[in-house]
Amino acid sequence: MREYLDFEKPLAELEGKIEELRHLSDPQGMNIAEEVAKLSEKAERLLHTTYAKLTPWQKTQVARHPERPKALAYIEGLMTDFAPLAGDRAFAEDAAIVGGLGRFRGRSVLVLGTEKGTDTETRIEHNFGMARPEGYRKARRLIELAGRFALPILTFVDTAGAFPGIDAEARGQAEAIARSIEASLAAPVPYIAVIIGEGGSGGAIALAAGDKVLMLEHAVYSVISPEGCASILWRDAASAPAAAEAMKLTAEDLLRLALIDAIITEPLGGAHRDPEAAIAAVGKAIEAELGPLLLLAPAELKARRHERILKMTSEVGA
Repeated sequence: MREYLDFEKPLAELEGKIEELRHLSDPQGMNIAEEVAKLSEKAERLLHTTYAKLTPWQKTQVARHPERPKALAYIEGLMTDFAPLAGDRAFAEDAAIVGGLGRFRGRSVLVLGTEKGTDTETRIEHNFGMARPEGYRKARRLIELAGRFALPILTFVDTAGAFPGIDAEARGQAEAIARSIEASLAAPVPYIAVIIGEGGSGGAIALAAGDKVLMLEHAVYSVISPEGCASILWRDAASAPAAAEAMKLTAEDLLRLALIDAIITEPLGGAHRDPEAAIAAVGKAIEAELGPLLLLAPAELKARRHERILKMTSEVGA
C-alpha cells in the first residue's frame, strides 16, 4: 500500500477507487476497463495539478516521504562492484554514513551517503541518517583516501542533521563535521554532491562541500528544520509551514540564490512514485557534471571550490 501525504488525500481517494474497481469480482454490467481509464486520467490530472504548486512545507513533506529512495538505493542503482568501507579508525563504525569504492559508468569512484533506512529495523540501525562524530570522521578518512588514489567523490545527502545527543557532543561533533568539510575542500579530485531528500544543517554540509551540488526537484536544503526554526522564532513547532516559506529551502530558491548548481527533475508525483526513474535521472546528471571536472587539474579544482564557498558566504551575508 502506498503512503499518502496529508495534501494528497483527494488523490488517495481517487486511486483507492481505481484499485477497488480493478479488484471488483462482480461488475454488474459495468465496463470496468472504461471506468478505470476515466478515473486514471482524472488521477493523473490531479497529480499534475497538485505537484505543480507545492508549497515549501509540502516539498519538505515530499522530501521526507518514507518511500523515497535512500542513499543505498542510489548506490545500488548507479554503482557496480561496490565494496563498502567501515570505521573511523579511532572509535567506532557509524552506520548513519555509508561509503565505499565502486564503479560509476565504468570509472572507479569513492561514494558516500547519509542513509536513513527504509523500515523500522534499518532506521534504527542507521540512526535515521543522523551521524555521530565517528560517522563524519569515517567520511573524512574516505575523502582523504579518494585523494590519495585519485578517485572522484560522489555523495548522496539525506539527513535531518547530525545526531544531537550528549554522547555525540562529548566526542566532538562540531569538530568532526568541520574536519569533514575541511577534507572536502582540500580533496584534489572531482567532488559531486547530490541532495536526494533532506539536507539538514552541518550534518549535510559535511558531505556536500563539493565542486558541484545537485538537488532533486522536491528535496530541501537548509540550516535547520522548519520545525526547529518555528520553535525558536515563534515558540511553536506548529508554525513550521510559515517557517518553511521564509527559509527559502526549496531547490528553486537555492538555485536562484546560487547555492546549488542544478535541479534534477523528479518523476511526476515525486521520486517515491518511480524510484528507478529518479535514480536514472540522478545518474545522468552526475555523468554530465563529472566529465568537465575530470579535465581540471587538482590545484584548479581546489581553488575553484574555495572560491565557490567564499562567494556563497559573501553573497548570503550581503
